Amino acid sequence: MRLGMPHTAPMTTTPASLSVVIPVFNEEPNVASLAQKLHDALSTMGRAYEIILVDDGSRDASWERLKEEAARLPHFRLIRFRRNFGQTAAMSAGIDAAKNDVVVTLDADLQNDPADIPRLLAELEKNDYAVVSGWRKDRKDPFLNRRLPSILANGLISNITGVKLHDYGCTLKAYRREVLQGIRLYGEMHRFIPALCSWVGGDIAEVVVTHHPRVAGVSKYGIGRTFRVILDLFTVKFLLRFTGGPMQLFGKIAFFFGGAAALMLLVVVLDRLFGGGVEHLYLVKRPFWVITPFMLLAFCMQFISMGLLAEVQIRTYHESQDKRIYSIRETFDSPGA
Repeated sequence: MRLGMPHTAPMTTTPASLSVVIPVFNEEPNVASLAQKLHDALSTMGRAYEIILVDDGSRDASWERLKEEAARLPHFRLIRFRRNFGQTAAMSAGIDAAKNDVVVTLDADLQNDPADIPRLLAELEKNDYAVVSGWRKDRKDPFLNRRLPSILANGLISNITGVKLHDYGCTLKAYRREVLQGIRLYGEMHRFIPALCSWVGGDIAEVVVTHHPRVAGVSKYGIGRTFRVILDLFTVKFLLRFTGGPMQLFGKIAFFFGGAAALMLLVVVLDRLFGGGVEHLYLVKRPFWVITPFMLLAFCMQFISMGLLAEVQIRTYHESQDKRIYSIRETFDSPGA
């Protein structure tokens, strides 16, 4: 599936170099198999590559297993956080550390298949797309607590952002590094990167990828995370549409409440001037039922507005001072990496 108008691919004789970014959190049973599958998939591609695995404060022996694999296999670069900062922070750290032309992200639980990476790169380079997103069309997860919330979330995100994708939650994606520059990630916003890339003018393609059932470890996803995603969706919508002119949003809200206030005042004036001309409006005689809904709605709008303004302020704080949303404890690279 293709989104947007692709550009004609430039002529090149050297394949684009590749950085693979993988957040890792309590995946000790999967590390060895993941490392081997990555090596098998990438070592035969005939292009320069690096594999960046970010240990997001794992509490098991994931870091030790990662170092063992990095000592055994080439092109591995490891980053270890001081504590658990979350998947978005781990993704951000890996992207910040990436040195190559194309960045591919995927999960460490082996449900994403590293063998699909060449397929994404072929689609990315065929028509010079900015982003190629994986689509887990035949998803191997429980329906009620994983697939159903994902279907609803994908529809909501597609409609609100205007970037139509079947599977925003699929971590397996390929990005041209230049479209990621300047994009800062917070909260659960890593899943909205395609929408943010489209904001800067990148064309997006979507390809079907393999999805495997989890065979080891424990899933870190749940219903509670869905609510955090929805809250971040409001932020993304605000950033995509109103960052350049917030008054376009808040002005509309002000006009709404101003209009409602003017209408209420008009009813009161008519009642005073014509002495019962609006006596049939029974609720006018019951101020509680008129005032309370408006107060509650005003409180709701006020809190949403403060939340959006706070998000913008946080972004300004981080970006103006180059603050990071993670803290690195140590790094480790394969010999010669």
